Amino acid sequence: MPRPSERKAPGAEEIEARVLFKDSLILVIDKPAGLPVHQGPGGGPNLEQSFVHLRYGLPKAPSLAHRLDRDTTGCLVLGRHAKALAKLGKIFAGGRAQKTYWAVVRGRPAEDQGTIDKPLAKLTPKRGWRMVVDPAGQPAVTDYRLMGTSADGSLSWLELYPRTGRTHQIRVHCADMGCPILGEPIYGRAEDAPEPDEPLHLLARAIRLPLYPSRDPVEVTAPPAEHMLAALRACGYSG
Repeated sequence: MPRPSERKAPGAEEIEARVLFKDSLILVIDKPAGLPVHQGPGGGPNLEQSFVHLRYGLPKAPSLAHRLDRDTTGCLVLGRHAKALAKLGKIFAGGRAQKTYWAVVRGRPAEDQGTIDKPLAKLTPKRGWRMVVDPAGQPAVTDYRLMGTSADGSLSWLELYPRTGRTHQIRVHCADMGCPILGEPIYGRAEDAPEPDEPLHLLARAIRLPLYPSRDPVEVTAPPAEHMLAALRACGYSG
């Protein structure tokens, strides 16, 4: 499947259809692949341009409570107003937002479940920045479990639980254990290798937020993106 080209910001109908959860404090939307969540230095389309369609009667558009990479899909949390954003900021900063990711990776990890505890640092060579495993870097810990493997053993479906929130953490950790994510353009491929033809197979599958002291945490799940379905099914997914 070809890599998605840069998308346009969704219109009102499309972005509203991507709302997975809504209450007085937050929205959780299903982020599409191939679109950055906010405007970068070079400008261009971004998801924030669509938030004006998600006011639902409030005077201002909601704002990002955290980030997802351009090519990652799934659960993205927005705060609907300043009070909500302050509350979400404390939850994310305190590590109390429980995130679950799905990835289809090349190969199979040595163990069916485990923990990747590899600090990460930002490297900025002339050809562009990237994250690298560095003992002197910031702590980065990801738990994982194997959900299924393709018949030929070339692909595996992993469920991952990042305990920390470093940039590109899951992408680097999977590559470091010898299982780069399918469609990964940076980590786990030789420098002279061409970019992959398929999109990145990484889904922010679910998020759990302890928003209210007297209620159960808010739990939201996102469906796999269309481009991930064939590989997931090859690994045993039945959805």
